[in-house]
Amino acid sequence: MQIELIVLLVMIGSFLIANMLLKLPVSLSMMLGAVLGTLVGGEGIPLRHLFEGAFVYLDTMMIIATAMIFMNVIEKSGTIEALGAAIVRRFYKVPAVMLILLMLIIMFPGMITGSSTAAVLSAGAIVAPILMLMGIPASKTGAMLAIGAILGMAAPPVNIPAMLITGGVDMPYIGFALPLLALTLPCAVFTALLLGLPYCKNLDYEKVKTGLNLEVGSRHGFKLYLPIVTLFLLMILTRAFAAYIPNLGMPLIFLISSVVGFFTGEKLDVVKTVETSISTSVPVLAKLVGVGMFIQIMTLTGARGFIVINCLGLGIVMLWIFSITILPAFGAVSSFGGASVLGVPFMLSMLSGNHTITAAALAFLACMGDLMPPTALAGNYAAKIVEQRYAKVLPRCLIPLAFCLLLGLLFLIFSKNLGFLVL
Repeated sequence: MQIELIVLLVMIGSFLIANMLLKLPVSLSMMLGAVLGTLVGGEGIPLRHLFEGAFVYLDTMMIIATAMIFMNVIEKSGTIEALGAAIVRRFYKVPAVMLILLMLIIMFPGMITGSSTAAVLSAGAIVAPILMLMGIPASKTGAMLAIGAILGMAAPPVNIPAMLITGGVDMPYIGFALPLLALTLPCAVFTALLLGLPYCKNLDYEKVKTGLNLEVGSRHGFKLYLPIVTLFLLMILTRAFAAYIPNLGMPLIFLISSVVGFFTGEKLDVVKTVETSISTSVPVLAKLVGVGMFIQIMTLTGARGFIVINCLGLGIVMLWIFSITILPAFGAVSSFGGASVLGVPFMLSMLSGNHTITAAALAFLACMGDLMPPTALAGNYAAKIVEQRYAKVLPRCLIPLAFCLLLGLLFLIFSKNLGFLVL
């Protein structure tokens, strides 16, 4: 048996045992797997490589931390709650449009933090009571929250699995906005209409109105939405006028927008808000540290090259099949781990297609892992919010999940033809 295969089995095996049997966090489990991999591979404990791996995703970690601050600010200031109430009040007579917009609200926190958990616990917790007041069953509401949160995690501008894959193949995270939107928006529309529309055709607005917070919007008016407006303006202007406006970077853009949010809505305790945001982001940041170490040691010991070489021997059809089965299934442990351990080798094995489209599709498929039991981060949190067991919510997710997997597969198969999406 080749030493690279032995190292790979030890790393993945110890990671799974530590996480699933010993119940250690994913971050510590990956660090343990990395250290055991170096020992079995005869590298001792190479502190330099472990340190480099820990900080390989530093840029991504800064984006997540500052995005979490921004998300907490607009949540606590009342922006999300007011936006949800405004959508229902304005579009309750057009239920299809209303449901799609509410789904976008569920997605929004995931879009800017890259975390499905953040989406479920913030916007999901606000939107869920509104959906149930409309008559949508709790199990289907939970499914809408879970799928919406995962689609938000997969949508631009912050898609962590895509960042992990591009970082693993030395490819810039540029040009992903339209491909990721083309993957996530159709799935969001399909899910919202499939699960919600049959119950909203004859909506009783007076009943739904009792669950809306209309006061915060009327009290602060349009200025309540200035943090979001500032965020999108800065993102657009720094790209459209790059020759005249310096590239501020996403972390600084999030911080500037957060500062605006402290003065536009409900009063906030600045220190407490920042502390809560950072403490909430620590588990995600720790995962990135563990993933970075894991990938660094896989590269050092040759285990990563072993996977790539064997993937190349599988043939493109088998790679497509594994991409919609094994890659999402790895999310039962960690979707980030799936993107790095499997997504990177799969990407290196599919370089004949459009690189950006392929990476976007693989990242999208990796995000689906947050539905996979037993971990199922997005699914379990969504089930708790609607006070259901996940066993009742998961079956409602299967048709939207199948639609997402099919769309991701089509993007992989026709990546060469979809290059026009890359700007």
